Amino acid sequence: MDLNRWSLTEEQHIVWNVAQDPRKPHQDHVEMSGKKVSLIVRYGISEEGQLVLSRHVVWPGLRTKPNNTHASLMQEFDLEQMPLIQVNGTSIDAETVTRVAFDGLLHISTESSSGIGIERTIFPSTDKAYAVEQVHITNRTAEPVTIQVSSRWAQSSVKGVAGIYLINITHDCAESVSLAAGASYTYGVYIGARHLRNELPAVTAAEARSLRSRLVEGIARSLRLETPDPILNSMFGFAKLRAGESIYETKGGLMHSPGGGRYYAAVWTNDQVEYAGPFFPYLGHPLANEATLNALRLYMPFMGPDFQPIPSSIIAEGIDIWEGAGDRGDAAMYAYGASLFALNYGDRAVAEELWPAIQWCLAYCERKKTDRGVIASDSDELENRFPSGSANLSTSCLAYGGYRHAANVARSLGKAEFAEQYDKQADLLEEAIEQFFGANVEGFDTYRYYEENDILRSWICLPLTMGMMNRKEETIRALLSPRLWTDNGLATQAGDTTFWDRSTLYGFRGIFAAGETATALQYLKSYSERRLLGDHVPYAVEAYPEGNQRHLSAESALYGLVIVEGLFGLKPVGLHQFACAPKLPEGWDKMALRSVKAFGHEFDLVVTRENGGLTLTVSEGNRSLTFAGAEGTAFEVSL
Repeated sequence: MDLNRWSLTEEQHIVWNVAQDPRKPHQDHVEMSGKKVSLIVRYGISEEGQLVLSRHVVWPGLRTKPNNTHASLMQEFDLEQMPLIQVNGTSIDAETVTRVAFDGLLHISTESSSGIGIERTIFPSTDKAYAVEQVHITNRTAEPVTIQVSSRWAQSSVKGVAGIYLINITHDCAESVSLAAGASYTYGVYIGARHLRNELPAVTAAEARSLRSRLVEGIARSLRLETPDPILNSMFGFAKLRAGESIYETKGGLMHSPGGGRYYAAVWTNDQVEYAGPFFPYLGHPLANEATLNALRLYMPFMGPDFQPIPSSIIAEGIDIWEGAGDRGDAAMYAYGASLFALNYGDRAVAEELWPAIQWCLAYCERKKTDRGVIASDSDELENRFPSGSANLSTSCLAYGGYRHAANVARSLGKAEFAEQYDKQADLLEEAIEQFFGANVEGFDTYRYYEENDILRSWICLPLTMGMMNRKEETIRALLSPRLWTDNGLATQAGDTTFWDRSTLYGFRGIFAAGETATALQYLKSYSERRLLGDHVPYAVEAYPEGNQRHLSAESALYGLVIVEGLFGLKPVGLHQFACAPKLPEGWDKMALRSVKAFGHEFDLVVTRENGGLTLTVSEGNRSLTFAGAEGTAFEVSL
């Protein structure tokens, strides 16, 4: 039997044919987001194959007390709280699931014992504070039936920081619907929340579905991946959507936030600045680029003359901060992400605006340099969940990447003295990383994560990702050894069951960067198939067991970077220049990225195998540039 629960359609969507799947019970969850609401749908089948369905709805702009990181208004809604469907006066209290599909909207098809077929299409409104459900009912009997829908949820209220919030469930089904044999009827169900003194705007399910589909299709058209592998193409398509949809309207402007039922209307130096920010210029989603700029700007007021550490997170729509893990290496994260975003975005005015913040963060890193030449920090992005010592590999590698990218920003802005300075500091830090972190750990000549560390850690992939290849063979061997590699990717620490997808995705980039294309592709395909078609679909996840594999948004941006930076080898050199060292796998004759919107341009990248080498064609409108060279060549492209 196929171990995959889901299958791909020709349109690169996914389908679970429940009627043909004997494996019961099964439940899963998926998150979808709009500007004013996020929706986590928990769905599945019982042992008897009957529908299990609930909705966790989050309103990030309605703040509860205390107004901390997790203070978005949220409410769980089970089937028993949703409007009741009656057929000829008898309630439908059990439904057998036949099919579930996901294409950016969740479609659940069921059959009831009364002969009524029900298809629910569930999604968030893109611009209003509603979770929406379009219900399509079909009379599959030979006789006419009467359908009635009645509400079961009484309006509820919650006291928040701005007053009373009201939560309602409404529907627009007619009072009584007569359906002939074979006939169908469609109505909408709406879960909405508002401040006591405000009114929610009118909405229809058809209009909301059209807007949601338009968002999904718009993201799908940008940065299109074309390879011979449909699983990679589809996983990349879904990654773009999850990365680009999790953007919320807040008092502090548009904010990209992780999601997951906990993290909204807030930004982090890792998720938003380091992970997602560098990816968004390639995608060219205007809201995502604006949200990244907002995140970068929110940190600037904390960059003072006394060099206190910047906060890890700016929360509650931008009015408060969180720094409960101390200095996580946040300045290194910011320097790396901001300089890479500036280069990828390709706008001189934006680069000039970000330049003082990049300088400040690198100056902060210099002040945190130890007598051994590496960068000290209190913790790392795992915030003391695992030991990280007083100086960890992650912080130093991110600072190294920040120096390298900042040097390219400086050259683009005509600041030659800073370019020379940052390149020199990067050289010194690279040597210090080798001397301080280079070590034999569990029999592998790789890296220790901190000075006292004697157990393999997943973040040993970071030097490879940043281009430091002194220990590449042994590091890859360690990463893919049974000590670290699991069915779900990299274990955070050897011997532990905890995994975080973020290090796995960095690892793929590192293995591609090391030129081990066949190995990287083998493991990337296995990981992608599990995430896309397995038991928890269709996105990269945060962690397990913590968070039960939340579909946090920035992890999907990291998956996007595996393709852009890893498979295609894109690396910015200036605001309108980049190097492209494509890794065309053996057995592939061609791969392409279409509608790349980076470096201030929109262009196609096409890589083909010709005459024993590779040909790269970069097309922008009627203009094209063609490069040819041996495999492993980094082609220099100036737009």
